[in-house]
Amino acid sequence: MNAMTWYDHETESIWSQPWGRAIQGDLKGTELFVLPSRVITWGDWKEEHPETLVMINDVGRLSFRQGFDPGFVIGLLLDGRARAYYYTNVAEKTVINDMFDEFPILLWAADNNYQAYLRQADGRTLTFRWEDGQLIDEETGSTWDVRSGLALDGPLRGQSLQPIPGSTAYDWAWEDFYPDTTFYEK
Repeated sequence: MNAMTWYDHETESIWSQPWGRAIQGDLKGTELFVLPSRVITWGDWKEEHPETLVMINDVGRLSFRQGFDPGFVIGLLLDGRARAYYYTNVAEKTVINDMFDEFPILLWAADNNYQAYLRQADGRTLTFRWEDGQLIDEETGSTWDVRSGLALDGPLRGQSLQPIPGSTAYDWAWEDFYPDTTFYEK
């Protein structure tokens, strides 16, 4: 299987990155709690958080300017089940409203960033569209901040969408670890 592992010197355990689980050592079988995170460009991060400092001496020629490869997927895990979305497909549409089993999913991607949420608020399932650079729900017309999942304006102002933990990987690597993955169709 193709993925990074980490060695925990304190317990002599080896951890699998995609599974978030110790695969060898004293903590074998222990699973980490996965927190939602953001995939965001440095430029966008600096715009949102201009006070951010980076502790690095020499970056050399290191560059992350390339976009996502066509084989890259955004992988989501919900209730032990895996769903994958090709980043390029999502970015072409900007917003995808999907149902994965009982989970209503909102996926947004643009400019090498992405966010995934459960598209529910105030006890209802919402349908979203991207219009003039804004995320708007069809049901109430509320405007949402795509990066935080917070309704900024409209009847649902102050409500939040629940972020879904996700990760990016090549499709073949994701399937190595989650062979029962379903792929979103265009």
